[in-house]
Amino acid sequence: MDLVNKAKNFVADKVADMKKPEASITDVDLKDVGRDGITYLAKVSVTNPYGVSIPICDIKYSLKSADRVIASGRMPDPGSLKGNDMTMLEVGIKVAHSVLVSLIKDIGANWDIDYFLELGLIIDLPVIGNFTIPLSQKGEMKLPTFKDLFM
Repeated sequence: MDLVNKAKNFVADKVADMKKPEASITDVDLKDVGRDGITYLAKVSVTNPYGVSIPICDIKYSLKSADRVIASGRMPDPGSLKGNDMTMLEVGIKVAHSVLVSLIKDIGANWDIDYFLELGLIIDLPVIGNFTIPLSQKGEMKLPTFKDLFM
């Protein structure tokens, strides 16, 4: 029994010390304006320290403004991370026009909204299984102008 506990502790220590992929949100910007809403694009840079590709299971996101969730969802099966390389992921976040109208107080004179974006990048690591890399970023997003709407 003591040998089994030592083996479990050894494996747990090795897994804890194992390098894991790292990620960061590099940009959040306006992507598209449509009849049903505005799409923002979050760019995520992910570094894979392993020599093999790692599948990405899911990307979950939540976009908040004025302490309210204005968009949330998930992006299933967005691809995989290249081995020993950096991969750029693009996460499209659609916000309905009606939600933006409700944020009119926050928009103010400078025509932008303060946001807080939370992303959960769920990857399938060998031996460990599903592993979530939590990411978050605060900032300001510009809203489209009339020029953007008609171009």
